[in-house]
Amino acid sequence: MLRDSQPFSGFSSNDIPAAREFYAERLGLDVTEDNDMLTLKLGGGHTVLIYPKENHEPATYTTLNFGVKDIEAEVDELISRGIEFERYGEGFNQDERGVAHDAGPPIAWFKDPAGNILSVMQTES
Repeated sequence: MLRDSQPFSGFSSNDIPAAREFYAERLGLDVTEDNDMLTLKLGGGHTVLIYPKENHEPATYTTLNFGVKDIEAEVDELISRGIEFERYGEGFNQDERGVAHDAGPPIAWFKDPAGNILSVMQTES
């Protein structure tokens, strides 16, 4: 049945042009647009669909995680591209740049123009 399908995830945005600029220019991803929807082409052949939704409400959880080898270098690069990292207060032990070091693997959260929560997470050492 679905075992041989090619799954992908998706989430909404209230501003597709702003999303396209953010994901392509700020994050450096390969982004295509078709029928007012964006497809993010990610490593390993994975894709994510971003579709327009006028009454979009951002999720209160992380919608997309980017696994990275060196979180410190990735955070520095993203900061240099104008990305601002979220601060979640006590219990996360985030450093001055927003990287949490004691809630599992090192992770830092940021938002796209529609308020969707994204993260970079160190997945390899």
